[in-house]
Amino acid sequence: MSSEPDRLLRRIEGCRESGTVYNRGFLACGNVSMSDKMTAARVSDELMKILVCPQTKARLIQDGDWLYSTDARTRRRYPIVDGIPILLVDRSEVVEENEFGRVMRGAGVVV
Repeated sequence: MSSEPDRLLRRIEGCRESGTVYNRGFLACGNVSMSDKMTAARVSDELMKILVCPQTKARLIQDGDWLYSTDARTRRRYPIVDGIPILLVDRSEVVEENEFGRVMRGAGVVV
């Protein structure tokens, strides 16, 4: 029996061979379920332990295809493109206070 990561890798390879385009880290081919999309875009826990905001060195948390800095002063988020976190300040966005609060509460982070 194959593992979930092996199954996803086979699907990714099949998409590459067929010339399918990826969209923001999600597979856009075949019958891809929502759980496949979430798994495909998820940054590993091991990597999340060492990633920090390049501007403030604050811890990052993932929400969808974004990594959010936990620094309440800057409220930056960084995109994940094709499964790769893009931790460049000039590619980041500053989010509104209400969105920052929603994401932090959802992750159980007290700010």
